[in-house]
Amino acid sequence: MSFRKTSLSLASRALTPLLAALVLAGCASSPALDTTQLPPTPAAFRGSHSGKGGDAVSAPAAALVIAPVMQANWWMVFSDPVLDQLVDRATGSNNTIQVAAGRLAQARAIARSTDANRSVQAGLGSGAVRQTDTAAGNAPRTTVSAAASLSYEVDLFGKLAGASSAASLDTRSRESLLRSTQLLVQADVAQTYLSLRALDAERTLVRDTLQAYRNTLRLTEVRLREGDVAELDVARVRTEVASTESEALALDLRRGALEHALAVLVGEVASTFQVAPAPWATALPVIPAGVPSSVLVRRPDIAAAQTTMQAAQARVGVAKTAWFPTFSLTASGGYAAPEIGELFKMSMRGWGIGALLSLPLFDGGRREAGVQSANAEMDIALADYREQILVAFRDVEDQLLALRLLAEQSDAQSRSVASASRATLLSGSRYRNGLVSQLELLDAQRSELANRRQALQVRAAQYVSTVGLIRALGGGWV
Repeated sequence: MSFRKTSLSLASRALTPLLAALVLAGCASSPALDTTQLPPTPAAFRGSHSGKGGDAVSAPAAALVIAPVMQANWWMVFSDPVLDQLVDRATGSNNTIQVAAGRLAQARAIARSTDANRSVQAGLGSGAVRQTDTAAGNAPRTTVSAAASLSYEVDLFGKLAGASSAASLDTRSRESLLRSTQLLVQADVAQTYLSLRALDAERTLVRDTLQAYRNTLRLTEVRLREGDVAELDVARVRTEVASTESEALALDLRRGALEHALAVLVGEVASTFQVAPAPWATALPVIPAGVPSSVLVRRPDIAAAQTTMQAAQARVGVAKTAWFPTFSLTASGGYAAPEIGELFKMSMRGWGIGALLSLPLFDGGRREAGVQSANAEMDIALADYREQILVAFRDVEDQLLALRLLAEQSDAQSRSVASASRATLLSGSRYRNGLVSQLELLDAQRSELANRRQALQVRAAQYVSTVGLIRALGGGWV
């Protein structure tokens, strides 16, 4: 009886760490997200045209269910076949997208590798050993063997499940980052192409003006030979011709740079890539009034930040399981014999099964450091998620403000162009009647050209900001 009590006491003391670990297992769960640390989401954007709800505040950003689905082929709202073709080529060949796709494939492979730890591990092995046999007077002897083994770690405290969940969330984050990269590249292609088309229109305007100056120069030179004008008039026109030629060449240089940038975006060599000049006939889509802030849930960078934060939460739980024991089951069986011919005889077989319970007691603070590191990673991920939300709202507000002010600027610029055109017409009539000098006419022509170019640049900015708004909203506004 005394022996039995002693055995029970020893067994009880041996199982005490395991029982304590089972009691504490609930503490290994991932920490809950503190939504008060996230910025609140306004009901609508301040820069929306409706002017309603701009100051209203709804639930925190965590209440938004992330479902990043971009509007299919959003660039088609510009009704430009060349743009459609360029975006399609970039989506399939852009190297930045290929890098993001490769990282996604890598994340998927890591997730499969992590999930494999939850499965039974099986293996085969064979070997041959040449050694001395002390029982036989140190005579050399060869032993050959063949065996199979099985092992399985029982996931008592969710360590393997947590690691698998974190790896799966990493994969989802990479999927979102791939979509974010695609959206960014598509927007870059659209903005670069639209800037190129605006530059084509400006080049046409400047070259038409240059041709008009050249015609004026020829007529002035004829009048100089006839003695109707002074040499000063010819010098002034020549100055305008040379200055306009310089501006035309500068525009050619800018167009070449934009064309080369497009080549890189579509994954082609700049030396062989070309976008032929064409009239600027791209449609400018109309932004609907009162865009709700809920459309931001489509932004893939926000989705990536959220899933990264969730993965970090899962890893905190995994780190806490380091305090708990691991329990593994093993089994093995095989044959061993002095000769290969006798290897698979029944008398040469052997087998074994086992169970291993491992509970670390002292590690110098390694497990605690692991938990602290996981908590710090979660804090970083939460801060990054919060930053992504703030940046998203800033991006949208920037573009909405830009579009509103650019629309007003376009109206003002249109009036300026009309006035400058009228001034040129009147100055031309007065010059032909000898009422004003040629200097006044040149000033009027120069002012009209500058205003027309400014109008084109404002229009180009409207297109670029429209693309920027679509990108900021995650690929559309519907």
